[in-house]
Amino acid sequence: MPDQMMSTQSQRFVIRQSTPSRSEDGFAADVRAGLTAQPKALSPKYFYDELGSHLFEAICYLPEYYLTRAETEILKRYAGEIAGRLDGSVTLVELGSGSAVKTRHLIEALLARQGRLCYQPIDISATMLEQSAHSLLKDYPSLQIAAQASDYTQGLGLAGRGDAQKVLVLFLGSNIGNYDPGEALTLLREVRRVLRAGDGLLVGVDLKKSPAVLEAAYADALGVTAAFNLNLLLRINRELGADFDLAQFEHRAIYNQELGRVEMHLVSRTTQTVNISGLGLKVKLLEAETIHTENSYKYDLQQVAALAQETGFRRDCVWLDSQERFSCHLLLAVS
Repeated sequence: MPDQMMSTQSQRFVIRQSTPSRSEDGFAADVRAGLTAQPKALSPKYFYDELGSHLFEAICYLPEYYLTRAETEILKRYAGEIAGRLDGSVTLVELGSGSAVKTRHLIEALLARQGRLCYQPIDISATMLEQSAHSLLKDYPSLQIAAQASDYTQGLGLAGRGDAQKVLVLFLGSNIGNYDPGEALTLLREVRRVLRAGDGLLVGVDLKKSPAVLEAAYADALGVTAAFNLNLLLRINRELGADFDLAQFEHRAIYNQELGRVEMHLVSRTTQTVNISGLGLKVKLLEAETIHTENSYKYDLQQVAALAQETGFRRDCVWLDSQERFSCHLLLAVS
């Protein structure tokens, strides 16, 4: 896949943006597969177009969505301790960086320790990468940013380091919960494959708790999460020429206690047929039929330790917020 190099006037910022293929390899193929499957499903990685990214940033401010506040508390309190767990100079790589607001705590701690830092954010949204980089470079004169606008595994393979540097990979925001257990194993093994022994992976993990608390976090009273979910249909309308009527769908979030996950769905309010002209496809939905758009798995501490062990890591340390709702785990790559 060809890459297009772009740089700003600042020599401290470079972004590598993967050029999407014109063939039906990515978004279009996944939409076709998901909407012709039974049951229907769409991948949550497509939530994050420009509008979706901004809606998610708004979700992080909602009173019901405790995850961001809890993780921020951990990073604010323990950033210096986290930065000190790896010896020598460190380069910082982040999977799904978004606005990088929480990451500032670690950036500041590493700059205080080593004076200069190369931050390598990887995010599917080039717009979000450019916006966050502009803000970070303004605030931290000793920071360099080498960004990758791509999916996690592709971008991680392109990340660089100095000869004697350690790599600290960040996977925050409980994003690991969006992967089914088998997918989580595959992803962490892929991360481990590009790391050296002694490199680190800091993973933010939401913990199991009351179903009422979990469901409220994904179905807020203001309806921002509903808009975030429905925006996926709006994106299909815009990019693939579909005619989804958003008023004919409602957002639903339920906690599946047996599987340990919150599930998000778009529920058809009526029997309807949707035309997707860009795919030459007609999709029939029955009344109350759902399109499954996201899983968010919740873990206990023992499950995370087992996940690390199965993927070539050793859990070095775990930090909790004051209410013990959320956890950050430093996993060290082992030989």
